[in-house]
Amino acid sequence: MPAYKMDGILVWFAGHSHHIGFYPGASGIANFAKEISGYKSAKGSVQFPFDEPLPLALITKIVKFRVKENVEKAKRKKLK
Repeated sequence: MPAYKMDGILVWFAGHSHHIGFYPGASGIANFAKEISGYKSAKGSVQFPFDEPLPLALITKIVKFRVKENVEKAKRKKLK
């Protein structure tokens, strides 16, 4: 499954038969629960149906959140 990394994995994604699976992890889902409420989701994933436009602005916000989260985690790790 392809993934984007920066100080660790940011998000994964995969094509399925009826949707694109987007996997920002549990924190990415929890912090955007209201925005993804119109999509089928689970603890660490959300499904974007092929018959609807991708919510690019939402995906961008989630990725930026994950970047910030990973950078902060890496900084804390260096301080130890």
